[in-house]
Parts: sequence; structure tokens; C-alpha cells
Amino acid sequence: MSKLAPEDKFIDFSDYGRPIAKLIALALKDTKATPIHVTLAFGLSGLLAIYCIFIEFYWAASFFLILKSILDAADGELSRQKNTPSYVGRYLDSIFDIILNFLLLFSIGYLSHSPIWITFLAFVCVQLQGTLYNYYYVILRNISIGGDSTSKVFEQKAPTAFSGENQKTVNVMFLIFNVLYGFFDRFIQMLDTNAHRSKNYPNWFMSFVSVYGLGFQLLLISVFLILGYLHFILPFFVGCTILLPIMITIRKALNQYLKKYT
Repeated sequence: MSKLAPEDKFIDFSDYGRPIAKLIALALKDTKATPIHVTLAFGLSGLLAIYCIFIEFYWAASFFLILKSILDAADGELSRQKNTPSYVGRYLDSIFDIILNFLLLFSIGYLSHSPIWITFLAFVCVQLQGTLYNYYYVILRNISIGGDSTSKVFEQKAPTAFSGENQKTVNVMFLIFNVLYGFFDRFIQMLDTNAHRSKNYPNWFMSFVSVYGLGFQLLLISVFLILGYLHFILPFFVGCTILLPIMITIRKALNQYLKKYT
């Protein structure tokens, strides 16, 4: 099952690893490998990237960051290939993402001798950017005919476990997920409360918002590392947050325009 109906698919700048991810999933489809195994692999890849940054092997760090993005897509692809949807896997994926983001940005802050407040601000900004992208993307997936609805727009209580999952495990994973992401989700929802009521998410707009996706963020970090601009990474992502209110304003204005003239 595709995440989106064909007419809703857009150029996703954060999803450049999808073609390779599909090949990996296809190769693992008839093996004993599970999506959880792939999720663990992308967690390991992220840790290796951080280690390489510490020893100043920036090309290797960039390789592992890109590999992490590819594997991050491959676990979901494998789940769809095997037809084994999993809330445990979905939450584990997100938990790994935010922990690795924290470790990555604080490692960069430490090595660039940045003030702790700038490092923390950069982490918050990166998470808010990614949350806005995910907010709109999940809304689109839920309104798209035949789209993937494993992720919900508003996650206020633990979902009912899929077949083969343990409900207690799902409950625990949901609790951890909510603790880690609750602030960011609620903050973005507060900024654009009625986004879920709109069905106006044109492809060009989603492509624009996808620059906030984690895959594209990691790609930009990789480019900065290769160019030797370690010190610019944190200020750059803080500055990029200026696009957040612009994107929200465009979405609201677009929705009003389409409601009025269509």
C-alpha cells in the first residue's frame, strides 16, 4: 500500500532515499528480517555518524547520515511489503529519530564550542520544522483515498494494537512517544489549529514544506560537514525557522482562496 493516492503524490525533497529503500525492502521481503531490524539498523547508522563527526571523518559521517535516511524509509517499505503494519515499529522509528537528533545536534554544539542555549534552540527549531512537515503530511495521508492512515493527526490515546502486537507494549511505546513529541505536536497544532479541516494541500505546497523533512535536514548537515562548515550548522537551522510562519500563512491563504473561488 502506498502512503498516498497517485494524484496526491508530490516531489518530496526529504524522501530522496525512497528508491533505494524500496530495493532494500524487496530484497528483505522473503527473509526473516523484520521492519524492527531495519529500524535498529538505522539507529546504529545514526550513532556511527555521530562517532565519525567526533573523530572528524566527515565524509564517513555524511555517508552514515544518508544511510540512516535510506534505512528510515526502508523499515516502512518492508512493513508494507510484508503487510505487517505495526504501531510498535512506528513509535520506535520516531523515538529513535528524536533521540538521534538530540545526540547529533548536541555533538555538533559541543565540537563547535557553541553556547548551550544555541544548541538547545537549534534542537527545538529542527523538531518544530520536522513536526510541521509531518503534521501536513499525515493530514494529507489521512484524506488521500487509499492512503496510509497508520499515523494519526491527533494522537491522544494509545491505539489498538495490530494483530501480532502486544497491547501493553503499544501502550508503553505510545507513552514514550507522547512524552518526547507532545510539546512539539501541540505547539504546531496550536499555530495551525484548523489544518486538519482543509483538503487543500497541492503538490507544489507539499514539496515546499518537505524541505523541513528530516531526510532533507540530514542531507543539509552532511553537505555542511563535507564543506567544513561545522560551526554554521546550528545557526543555519535556527535561521531556517523563519520559513515556518511563512508556510503556515501560505497554507491558510491558499485554503481561503480555494474555498472562495472553487
